[in-house]
Amino acid sequence: MSSAEPGRTEHLALPGVLTEAQAIRTVAGIRAVQRPDGAIPWFRGHHLDPWDHVEAAMALDAAGAHGAAADAYGWLAAHQNGDGSWYAAYQDGERGQLPLEQHRETNFCAYAAVGVWHHYLATGDDTFLDAMWPVVRSAVDYVLELQQPGGQIGWKREADGTPVHDALLTGCSSVHHALRCALAIAAEREEPQPGWELAAGALGHAIRSHPERFLDKGRYSMDWYYPVLGGALTGAEAKSRVEEGWDTFVVPGLGVRCVSPNPWVTGGESSELALALWVMGESGRALEILRSIQHLRDADGMYWTGYVFEGEKALWPRELTTWTAASLLLAVAALGGDEATTAVFGGERLPRGIEPDCCA
Repeated sequence: MSSAEPGRTEHLALPGVLTEAQAIRTVAGIRAVQRPDGAIPWFRGHHLDPWDHVEAAMALDAAGAHGAAADAYGWLAAHQNGDGSWYAAYQDGERGQLPLEQHRETNFCAYAAVGVWHHYLATGDDTFLDAMWPVVRSAVDYVLELQQPGGQIGWKREADGTPVHDALLTGCSSVHHALRCALAIAAEREEPQPGWELAAGALGHAIRSHPERFLDKGRYSMDWYYPVLGGALTGAEAKSRVEEGWDTFVVPGLGVRCVSPNPWVTGGESSELALALWVMGESGRALEILRSIQHLRDADGMYWTGYVFEGEKALWPRELTTWTAASLLLAVAALGGDEATTAVFGGERLPRGIEPDCCA
């Protein structure tokens, strides 16, 4: 990893949220947690999960730290299982990453495609894309083995390989985004994947039109905004959904609740909502949300996971997590016009898949 990184941070300066110097400090905080083999755990001594690892790598790319991000994807390639999956969690330690939780979650595995496409757009590195294509292809094929006839995707396989067919709306919305990024990679390589197109279309249709196909997790704010962030809901549908849940989840001046009605706002959910608002074209409200969570910023440039705003009124848990910092940096990068980040989350250039006509 080059000591000259990050290489471009001026777009990460956002009034009331970050100065460029603060952004550089936050990026340095993520890199300080990254292991020599590229692994990015939540924080030193805690575990790594593949989804948050990729999110942190994307934040590094958004800040121009492309070498560090490439190291993170190198770790991902080196630790992929033979069936295309990754375990749900890996131990952090000096002797390397060992599986901590051996079930395998579909949205964790699919998200590699989002990160790989983001890195390619940020760097134009064809050699990287060639090397990671088999990784993405294998991961997507693994995920689609759990797709159900209604389009939804079972959320995991148990450690013994038993499939769990229950589907989670948040996870499937993330998988929908990942499938579109995987299709973009396939198109760039001129290797069409018609099965993926059908899968993405069926999944998007299920998210938009068949809430009964997903477990009811409506208390969680992620189930509220992720269909928008994952690109399944757009336009008037997205606007309606966000307005419907706004008063339930948004705490003015503090951020976004993780779970309603719990008096706990979290930096990750707040930053992701801001990114979803940007996707909808509502940059003003996105900026308002990001400004509201600056009470979570620590002097070292990292961000506390959350804050309990009733009772003892305390930061909780006492964790400065890489993924919280990363989610904020990605939202700021989108608002700042970073080309790769806006392309990946804006979605205008991502394939949409082929939607079934079962509800026509």
